[in-house]
Amino acid sequence: WREMARQVAHEIKNPLTPMKLNLQYLQMAIDNDAPGVKRISLYVANILLEQIEHLSQIAGDFAQFANLGNTKIQLFDVNKTLLNVSSLYSAHEKLEIITNLYGEEIMIEADKTQINRLFTNLLQNAVQSVPDTRKVMIEIKSEVRGLAALLSIKDNGNGIPADMFSKIFVPNFTTKTSGTGLGLAICKGIVEKLNGKIWFETMEGNWTVFYVELPLARD
Repeated sequence: WREMARQVAHEIKNPLTPMKLNLQYLQMAIDNDAPGVKRISLYVANILLEQIEHLSQIAGDFAQFANLGNTKIQLFDVNKTLLNVSSLYSAHEKLEIITNLYGEEIMIEADKTQINRLFTNLLQNAVQSVPDTRKVMIEIKSEVRGLAALLSIKDNGNGIPADMFSKIFVPNFTTKTSGTGLGLAICKGIVEKLNGKIWFETMEGNWTVFYVELPLARD
């Protein structure tokens, strides 16, 4: 928790600094009756909105991590959740999502909001792993194996380096230049609360697949 507190402080300070500098710039422009104050105000407003959104994301990540134990168990079809999550990116021009879902309903008992967060996190990570120089290709699959649902998200990103394998699900670890590093830790917590499993396979430079195995609902 000490390390996570340091990370929170760091992540909050990052957006606060440009917010303060831009407000000081705007204040100076107003005090000096500088020409184009309206244009400057709009520019600063956009910067502030962007940084506030970042702060909101930080707060959301830590709230989710802290509330993993508070669950509302429901019976639902996880295939519908996968379709709903994939539809979030349906308008993305440089992204193609292929859904290869089990032909019948896959009923599970879980917190629907947390399962939605689980696959939103995994899909977002998959999209962000692909370099800007190539089209994003994502494959989402679901199948039934015995008494479990096997769900997977595959991307055409750069893969995960071997020296990061053991750190991927650790809270506070991130390969990005910003962020809390809680996304995959939250995923792991959600899955393990349901006595499920989460793991990945990767080919560095080519692709990564994240797998989630969840118990089927009992009849």
